[in-house]
Amino acid sequence: MHISGGHTRVYDVVQQVAQPEMAVLDHIGADVLDIGRMFNEKDSDWYDVTLSDGSIAQYPVWFHPQKTEDGGWEVCRQNGGQIARMPAGGTFFDQTCFPYLDGYPENFKNLDADMGKVLWSALPHSPWDHASEDDFYEKLREKAIFLREHTDKALMVVCGCNMFEWGTFLRRIDNFLMDIYTDQENVERLLDALEEKHMQTLERVCKAVGDVVDILRFGDDLGMDSGMFMSREKYREIFFPHHRRLCEYVHTHSQMKTFLHSCGSIYPIIGDLIEAGYDILNPIQTTARQMDPAVLKREFGKDITFWGGGCNTRTILNHASPEEVYDYTKRMLDIFMPGGGYVFNQEHNILSDVPPENLEAMYRAVRDFA
Repeated sequence: MHISGGHTRVYDVVQQVAQPEMAVLDHIGADVLDIGRMFNEKDSDWYDVTLSDGSIAQYPVWFHPQKTEDGGWEVCRQNGGQIARMPAGGTFFDQTCFPYLDGYPENFKNLDADMGKVLWSALPHSPWDHASEDDFYEKLREKAIFLREHTDKALMVVCGCNMFEWGTFLRRIDNFLMDIYTDQENVERLLDALEEKHMQTLERVCKAVGDVVDILRFGDDLGMDSGMFMSREKYREIFFPHHRRLCEYVHTHSQMKTFLHSCGSIYPIIGDLIEAGYDILNPIQTTARQMDPAVLKREFGKDITFWGGGCNTRTILNHASPEEVYDYTKRMLDIFMPGGGYVFNQEHNILSDVPPENLEAMYRAVRDFA
């Protein structure tokens, strides 16, 4: 298929991820739309930039990183403090501002302002780059209804509502991981404040689109390649109650299913995530420890929907031949598809090192399997 015209629009500026155009989504047979794509629809919402590889893309008009002397890029707050940096040749921005690096505040009355210093909040992708507008939630509902009436695809809204990750964003990951074991009182104070803030967001989202949208996406990366960031016992004690209350709120106040994006090796707590109320688990990184797809399907496939794991994005989709990509994808489908409860997706973002012919091979395997 040849698609002419169009733009490469980087809607997630932190991860430098482009928004696929509808022609691409229709070609690959995508079944789900993020309602955030209904924002920033006009050409005037974007401007041209040259990426590190020399190609032309577009950034949203509110995002203007500054070139540094060493060829990298930085993002600064209005007062001049740097919050993010991308080195020369890089393909994503790193966080450089950690508001609680030197310790926890006595109270969290300034939590909104402190979170606003973190790149994940200061540089949000759509629809949340419009959240400060007075009629944001009215627009969110209007655009969700439009998609419901004009497409047969499932609809998703992203809310994040991270608990563990916000601790790492504010305190820095090394400090926060030590705090979990040595300063649990302050960790729990912060999580209580975060949950209160997240609940306010969920209340507005459920009221605006809870009867229209199918899936609400949470995020909280709890694993590394080699294992979890903490013991299962610490997860149950500190984070599980918050995750359960977030899921309960969504299920009680909307028709939406809850989707958790949690990277890495999380096998020890998948049963706990099911108990917490998550309906869908993503991205299923099968290359991480204890994430054998056959084991996951056998032990948990009847209790949670796996969304991902369809093709390894670390070594296969980007470096293998199209034939190898096809064969690998087919093997994963043979494991995950029987009995249902599976939504095909690759293991994580499709980045600039993935050859187009490998994408075609992956989706051809999906079509052939069906």
